[in-house]
Amino acid sequence: MARRTIYLPEAVDQLVRDSLAEGESYSSALCRLVEAGSRMRRPRKSPAYVGSGDGPEDLGRLAERYLADVAATAPDEEHGQSPAES
Repeated sequence: MARRTIYLPEAVDQLVRDSLAEGESYSSALCRLVEAGSRMRRPRKSPAYVGSGDGPEDLGRLAERYLADVAATAPDEEHGQSPAES
């Protein structure tokens, strides 16, 4: 863990002291506040997936058909055979 010496204005020092949780150290409170503040200022990253409405029009129907095919060919857990073999 990095160790730094910083000088805080009285107002910031009081903010940290006011934000201390019960049993929390000053350093922990300061770290928590810095992390929360920096997360709020960072721009949000775009999700790495395709959002709904951005795919082909028949995406839902194709997914249902695919899942139905998988379910129809999946082995029966009780008897170890697929429904088509029953």
